[in-house]
Amino acid sequence: MGGYSHGMRQRLGIAGALLRDPRLLLLDEPTTGLDPAGMRDMRALIHQLAGDGITVLLSSHLMSEVEDLCDRVAIVSRGRVIHEGSLQDLIATSAGGYALRTTDDARAAAVARESAGISAVEASEQGLALRASCEAAVAGLSMALAQEGIGILALVPRMASLEELFFRLTEGGAEPAPPEPAEAVAA
Repeated sequence: MGGYSHGMRQRLGIAGALLRDPRLLLLDEPTTGLDPAGMRDMRALIHQLAGDGITVLLSSHLMSEVEDLCDRVAIVSRGRVIHEGSLQDLIATSAGGYALRTTDDARAAAVARESAGISAVEASEQGLALRASCEAAVAGLSMALAQEGIGILALVPRMASLEELFFRLTEGGAEPAPPEPAEAVAA
């Protein structure tokens, strides 16, 4: 197999495993070293295998790949599983976040900090990020901004990406960041 490309060796390894008609297939970084077309084909194959009833356990550091391929996720940090469950439920934990862009973000931040039900107001280059306890709190904020003569350019709900949630779980607690990169293992 020395003369084959990395992508061809990946394909041959999976083909060999499938010859045994497995119910469980373990894949470690299956798209590493593949060109974009090979990555697309590998992802399509994984979707097809899962659709055919094969359980695919995927280990990957590529959070976008995990989001695309997996319906359940386990986050492993420092050798311990720190989260396990459905990907949809994990991403839903970030509900209540909003992105806000206005004609005067500095004044809007001050108004938001004083608004009932609004918390975690943070400025960034793209505008403001904030959390709202409910939709009524968002409506109240928009009214307060209008009363202050601040125009709303965008006020949209925002869900955190898996990568953001991964870092929140692995770096956001009281524990120090792991010395080695943590990895997501998903099925």
